[in-house]
Amino acid sequence: MKDPVRRKANWEAKYNLDRVKQILEAKRADMAARYETAIAGMCAKETKVRETLNACGVNTIQYVPYLNFGRQLYKLTTQREIAGDSAAIEAQVLLEKWASRGLDPEVLAAIRTQVFSIGEPAKK
Repeated sequence: MKDPVRRKANWEAKYNLDRVKQILEAKRADMAARYETAIAGMCAKETKVRETLNACGVNTIQYVPYLNFGRQLYKLTTQREIAGDSAAIEAQVLLEKWASRGLDPEVLAAIRTQVFSIGEPAKK
């Protein structure tokens, strides 16, 4: 470290709270719109997961872990933007993780294919 006083002054200039507030205020409208879109998409997928669980005859008390599986698949397909064989492999890993926690693999597979349109990984 060459000059700690100068380094501290640079840090204070960079992290001026008034400046940060101005930047966030300028971005707030766009951030809110993107958040609203993301939440609407996630809620739509959760509704489809609930419909699938209902069709499979899962008790409502067991919905929470299945919904968490659905949220992880949603994150996989949207935030990480994984598709194709990679998505199928990642979804299979998630399926096995939740199956090892006591969830029904057939119901998990139904959520994967019916809600998220992800098939089984190709067997080699």
